[in-house]
Amino acid sequence: MSTAAIKVTNLYRYFGPLKAVNGISFEIPHGSVCGFVGANGAGKTTTMRILASLDYPTMGSAEICGINVVHHPEEVRKLIGWMPDHFGNYEHMTVVEYLDFYARAFGFSGKERRDRVREVMEFTDLVTLADRFSNKLSKGMTQRLCLGRALLHDPQVLIMDEPAAGLDPKARVELKHLIRVLAQEGKTIFISSHILSELGEMCDSLLFVNGGRIVHHGDAEALKQGTDSMGGMLFDVQLLGAPQTLSDWCAVHPHVEFLESRKTGGRIRIESTDLDRAAEVLSRMIKDGLQVVEFHKEQRNLEDAFIDMLGRIDRGEGALPTAPASTSTEIVP
Repeated sequence: MSTAAIKVTNLYRYFGPLKAVNGISFEIPHGSVCGFVGANGAGKTTTMRILASLDYPTMGSAEICGINVVHHPEEVRKLIGWMPDHFGNYEHMTVVEYLDFYARAFGFSGKERRDRVREVMEFTDLVTLADRFSNKLSKGMTQRLCLGRALLHDPQVLIMDEPAAGLDPKARVELKHLIRVLAQEGKTIFISSHILSELGEMCDSLLFVNGGRIVHHGDAEALKQGTDSMGGMLFDVQLLGAPQTLSDWCAVHPHVEFLESRKTGGRIRIESTDLDRAAEVLSRMIKDGLQVVEFHKEQRNLEDAFIDMLGRIDRGEGALPTAPASTSTEIVP
């Protein structure tokens, strides 16, 4: 299947003078998991609502499996499972009644409906909660119920807005496992979250948005291996002897900065991205008598990488990507 699972081209959404989405373009291939990252107000939820056919773009186009979300919303809704950050439920309706209600809304009936509800409850581990009132569940249980509702019609694409928000560690692990299982079954998952470390573990790619525009689209490892905001590399150095010896050594050598003392060494910054320069620094340390027992390049966490990226943009050091010209622009009054 050559058509992308999700394709967005020159997408804009204005609310009066506010440019919530400001000309973004991206594609997500079938069977992949893409993390959607950005600060509050960056345009994530607005983009997801447009993809879920719940809002209209001001300009641009959005497609699910090649189907335009504005022109054919009913067809798109058959293909997607929408899991919003907040959703309504009903008093005095049990978990099984809730899922059965939505299964009927999706057009299931008779044995097929009962079987589908049971399958979804088993997958999301809701069987033991079948008779609990749906509005009296914990946050983790509620998120599993919302996921179950989104999966009832076996959608090809899942759009999940902050599904891990407010979950305890155990519930986050369970949710992460369910997402990876769904990905292994070939579903495409577009998921937003503020927990970047977990996105990095379960996503094939990350899409960073800021101010309604895309600032990065790629894999997590590329960000972790990147340089810091000043174009240098960070290293962890462990040695025999007092950490002060490392600090004193850095103080008299150019292009090397001592950042932080640790129990058996410290963190240093080398003002270069050249690994040959790092090898020279290590060799010089040993020649000068430092008893180095470990020397390795640190990986940045995704939070630091994201903040670093935004800092570069604020300083004018990184250009935002330019969206390709669209041949199918919609303008919605």
